[in-house]
Amino acid sequence: MGASGNRFAAKMAVLLCVAVVVTGCGRIGNIFNGDSNEQTQAAESQPNRETIWDLFSDSNDPNTTLEVNKYLWNASFDVLNFLPVQSADPFTGVIVTGFGTPPGGRTAYRATIFIRDPALEARSLNIALVTRSGPASTQTVRAVEDAILTRARELRIRDLGL
Repeated sequence: MGASGNRFAAKMAVLLCVAVVVTGCGRIGNIFNGDSNEQTQAAESQPNRETIWDLFSDSNDPNTTLEVNKYLWNASFDVLNFLPVQSADPFTGVIVTGFGTPPGGRTAYRATIFIRDPALEARSLNIALVTRSGPASTQTVRAVEDAILTRARELRIRDLGL
C-alpha cells in the first residue's frame, strides 16, 4: 500500500488542484475564446445569483433584500433579556443566545430566533429552545413565541400612538 497509496494520493492532489484552477478561472476561458473586453464587462455587470450570499450584493433592489420585522426583532430581545446574546444579525434575522436561567426558574435555556419576514405575524417567527438536557417542550416554545408576539404588538401600538 505504501508506494501505490502515495501515487494515488499524489494523483488526487493534482486533480484537486486542476479542478480549483479551472473553476476559479472562468474569465480566462472568455479571453481564450476570443470574447472582447466589452462583452466580458457586460457579462460581469449582470447580477449572477448562485448562492445565498449573493442576496447581500444588491441592497437597492427590494425584490432581493432580506428584511425582518423591527417589532419582532426588538420584542425578542425584550422577552429573552435573561439570555446572553452571542450573535445577532439584523440582515438575516437570526439571534443566537447562550444559556441563561429565567427569573424564578431553575432550568437554563438557550435560544435561536429566526425572523424571516417583515410581516408582524406568527409565521414570521421561528424559535428553537434548548435546555442543557435536550430540546425544550413544545409548550415552553409556544409560550415564548406568544410572549414575543404579544410584546411586538405592544411595541407597534406604542409607536402608532393608538
